Amino acid sequence: MSHTIDLRIDVSNAVDLGEPAHVAVTIVLPDPVDLPAQPVVCFAKPGGGYSRFYFTRALPGPPPGTELGAQADFHVSRGWIFVALDNIGSGESSIHDASALGFTNVTRASLAAEQEVLLRLANGMLVPGYPAVLQPVRLGIGQSTGGSLTIVQQARHDCYDGIAVLGFSAVHNHPATPPGEVPIVTPWFSREIPPGEPGGIINAAAVAAASAADVEVAQNAAWAAIAWGFHYDDVPQDVVEQDLAHYEGMSQGIVTAPPPARERDPAPWNSYTTPNDATRFTLTPGAVAPEAAAVAVPVLSAMGERDLVVDPLGEARAFRSAPSFDLFVCPRMGHMHNFAGTRALFWERIHRFGEWCAAAKPQT
Repeated sequence: MSHTIDLRIDVSNAVDLGEPAHVAVTIVLPDPVDLPAQPVVCFAKPGGGYSRFYFTRALPGPPPGTELGAQADFHVSRGWIFVALDNIGSGESSIHDASALGFTNVTRASLAAEQEVLLRLANGMLVPGYPAVLQPVRLGIGQSTGGSLTIVQQARHDCYDGIAVLGFSAVHNHPATPPGEVPIVTPWFSREIPPGEPGGIINAAAVAAASAADVEVAQNAAWAAIAWGFHYDDVPQDVVEQDLAHYEGMSQGIVTAPPPARERDPAPWNSYTTPNDATRFTLTPGAVAPEAAAVAVPVLSAMGERDLVVDPLGEARAFRSAPSFDLFVCPRMGHMHNFAGTRALFWERIHRFGEWCAAAKPQT
């Protein structure tokens, strides 16, 4: 029988925020008899606008009448220890001034929380009587913005034995649009200049031109495109609306939900807050390219048939220091992978990658 533990881990000393800070985590442990000789601990980071429950709750979606459970359950049933985090500034983690939540503070907070989990696992302090978990294979996975955070954290802190980057490109991300539709224009942000200052939005002219169009027409078209790219055709419309209701209208030429969003309660897997200073770079080409180039562990780049990754086959070039690179494009899947009818296939590919990371980890 698996065990689920929810924790709030203090990370105040790991970040430069000038106030108390904590990271919310959910840990799902397999029955001790199911632990392999070489345990795997998987740390999962959600995307912008999502919480850790994206990984630990059974999400609605096709096929009808089929209970696939949560992604965490899938891996835990096969012996993994699964740890899902709310990125600081989102979900049930502490909320702070969004301008202070750039890559540095967000990844330091996650790192501190993950190290505390590893320490408690090693000391047998999570569940009374649970065996100590020593020197596990550490796998980092992240969906969308969580993928960018996983890349940055690994490059700066060398904390994983392999990473799976899900629905995120280290080269260029852009929302998928239906064939024949006008592409959405998204702002590209400078990493050095604040957005409100000249040069802060690198493609300001293109954004201005897009914003000059009929707002209502653009909003409806962009909403339809986002819904099409985030969820495949077999996902019920009520599920699509429930999932995307937490987004807020139009901002900088991007329409991300039908108004009025805040009149609805968020779904359990959603978060109305994000670590904005890091999240806003998700669609800026090459924003984490230097960090991706420095990742020196195996990499899996996995995505849906409709996703943000502009050039899946070109993704390997970003990870020039990785000893191995795997690519998987899951059929009949949009950007929000864990709602898709093919999600079990997606999870299977991640699990096989984790097994490879375990085999490839140097023995000490």
